Amino acid sequence: MMAIQLTRYTEQDLPFLLRLYSSTREEEMRYFPFDEMQKRNFLHQQFSAQLHHYTEHYNTSQFFIVRRDDLPVGRLFLDQWQQEIRIVDISLLPEFQQQQIGSWLFNFVFEQATTQNLRVSIHVEQHNPVRTWYEKLGFKYKSQTNEVYLLMEWQPAM
Repeated sequence: MMAIQLTRYTEQDLPFLLRLYSSTREEEMRYFPFDEMQKRNFLHQQFSAQLHHYTEHYNTSQFFIVRRDDLPVGRLFLDQWQQEIRIVDISLLPEFQQQQIGSWLFNFVFEQATTQNLRVSIHVEQHNPVRTWYEKLGFKYKSQTNEVYLLMEWQPAM
């Protein structure tokens, strides 16, 4: 049985978070005409911009590092509003995907939402295959925020 822990992120986690972010962009980076140094610099800049946006626009009190048996394997960034819990970001290192960790994380969020009678929302790129999994978890399309992202919502059973 795996032991999943959620710990609040700190400055010491930034190297791990950069590695995690970079892992989520590996596929698309194959198509960029950058050498390795240019890729690293680009990813570092993009990571910094994303983290700055998240910390400027969301309450970071529930920005967690996901640990499996004390090893950092992902992140779960949440923000809670009056009527909903927003999943700001959820990601796992590739070698820890397809191991039920994501399901554990969603169940964690769903339990919080059910206890407080809140909706759960998440943005997903329109053509991201994970959208199908979100739909299987019970998320439904709510709106399109721009030409790239859909807002999906999960509601606790009444």
